[in-house]
Parts: sequence; structure tokens; C-alpha cells
Amino acid sequence: MNESELYSIGDVARRTGLSVSAIRYYADEGVVAPTGVTDGGFRQYDVHAIAQLELVRTLRELGAGLGEIRRVLTAQATLHDLAVTHLRLVEGQLGQLRARRAVLRAVVRQNTTTEHVSLLHKLVSMSDDERDRLINQFWDFVTDGLDVHPGYVERLHNQRPHLPEEPSSEQLEAWIELAEIVQDEEFRAALRDFFRRGVGSEKGKLLASPEMMARVEQHLKLRSEARASQQAGVAADSPQARDIAERVAADSAELVAAMTGKHDLDKARRGIAEFDRSEKEPQWLAKAPGLKLLTRYLRLVATINGTPKPDPDRAAAIREWMAAALRSQA
Repeated sequence: MNESELYSIGDVARRTGLSVSAIRYYADEGVVAPTGVTDGGFRQYDVHAIAQLELVRTLRELGAGLGEIRRVLTAQATLHDLAVTHLRLVEGQLGQLRARRAVLRAVVRQNTTTEHVSLLHKLVSMSDDERDRLINQFWDFVTDGLDVHPGYVERLHNQRPHLPEEPSSEQLEAWIELAEIVQDEEFRAALRDFFRRGVGSEKGKLLASPEMMARVEQHLKLRSEARASQQAGVAADSPQARDIAERVAADSAELVAAMTGKHDLDKARRGIAEFDRSEKEPQWLAKAPGLKLLTRYLRLVATINGTPKPDPDRAAAIREWMAAALRSQA
């Protein structure tokens, strides 16, 4: 466009995408005045005014008011300041929309009652302190009367969600579900019974001791090495895979011996080598519903925290890899 040329209001409307009435309105409100007026009373605009009108249209679409736009155009406020203000507004609106979507999805999924909708909205609107208090109450109930080392109880309490400042819809939905189950009396009671049965015996207390927990962490690191190798594409029949699988078997035998006093390397090797993904759920897992509840809790916490979730298929693939590694020596 020619900088010295003046354009009719119809041309300006076509160039900016604004209606003629909108351009007149902005002129009447003192936002963008016409550059000139013809003898016949027709308004005309130069390229500078057209650029201002294009900015007005953009800012209006972003939610800016006329007063704010006028201050920007008259240099009483900077575009940066206006953007900062509206960015905060938009981010706040996005947070509210994510929370509403999470509640609505929960309503659709659960076919909930009108009373329950209010509860769901309250859950997503909780402050950090309120969420912490809810989780503390849950673990206080679950671990009440648990006769184990305090360090074990502390580890349980540390398994908690940390909802980020800008959670995704998935994180909000996971928080809603988690907040509901930690207040469910049956869930709380079943999990408390699971821990009392699990660590109530002498063997359980030994397993919950700091020394044994450190020993378990050592074993988990070894299994993490197996997972890293399997995911890196190390062949199951390679010497590296066999070495890792043998070390996992040996460490498993030593871990069991530390808990039971019985060391059986052959049994540990068979336990790895005979793994079959197609088998039904192990009997010990079917008899431990509390473990399923704990896994559900941990999966939700992982979703909220944005950390890797327990993945049965991935775990099975790693076990298959180690089984193949041990069988390749036969």
C-alpha cells in the first residue's frame, strides 16, 4: 500500500476484515480516528490508521476492552503490559475450563447425582493445603496402629500427589478419582487391613525394616538395569542379557534368603525362566486384593505427578526378555 494514499472506509473494511459499522464505531469512540474526511463527508484512512485498526481487531479478539486498547494506541500503556494482563486472565480461564471439563467428564463417566456434582467441583477447587490434609488423613487412617519401623510409615506417607499449577485434564480427572477413593470407607479399610496383614507378622516387620527396604531398593536397581537393556534392544540370547538375568536371579535368591533364611538359587532361576505371559493371574495376586487397591492408588498418583505409571505389559515384556535370556543357556 502507498503510505501517502488515503483509502475509503469500504476499502479499509475489506483490508482489515472489520465491518464498516465497526470502523465507524471505533472512530466515534476515539479509538482510531479517520485520517481525513472528503467534501462529501466520507471518512478516509491512511496505512498507519489501517494498521491500527488491524491491531484493534486482534486485541478485541483476544478480549481487550476499548479503554485498554485506547491506552495502548495513545502510548499510555505498552502492548507488553496489556499482553501480560490478558495472559494472566486467559491462563486463569484455561484453568477453570480444565477443571470444569474434568468435572463434566466424571459426571458423564459415573452418571452421577446432582449432589455429587457439587462434591466433584469442590475436589478440583481444593487448595494445596486442603489436598495435603486429605491425603494425610488417609494415610493416618491406613497406618493407624501399624507396628512397624516409623521409617516405613513415612515412606507410605510420601506416596502422595502433587497437582501442578497448570494440570492437564488427565491430571485433574486422576485427582478427582484419587480424592474420592481416599475418602471411601471400604477402600481405606481394605488397604489398612492389607498393610496390617502384610507387615503385622515378624517376617513383615523384617521386610519393613530400614535395612530390608534398602536391600529391596538395591534389587530394584538391578531390575532397572534389565529394563534399560531390554528397552535398548539388547538381544535376549546375548551374553549381556544372560549376565543380567543371572545377576537378577542370584540377587532374588539372596533377597528371599534374607527374609526367610532359605537360599535357593535354582528356584529363583526357575521363577524367572518359566515366566509365561499367557498364564492367568497368579494365585497369590488373586488372594491379595489390597495389592490391587495400592496399585490403583499409585497409578493415580503417578498420573497426577506426571511420573511413569505401573505398566503390566511393559513389566511382562521385561520378564519375558529375562526368561528368554536364561533359557538360551539350556
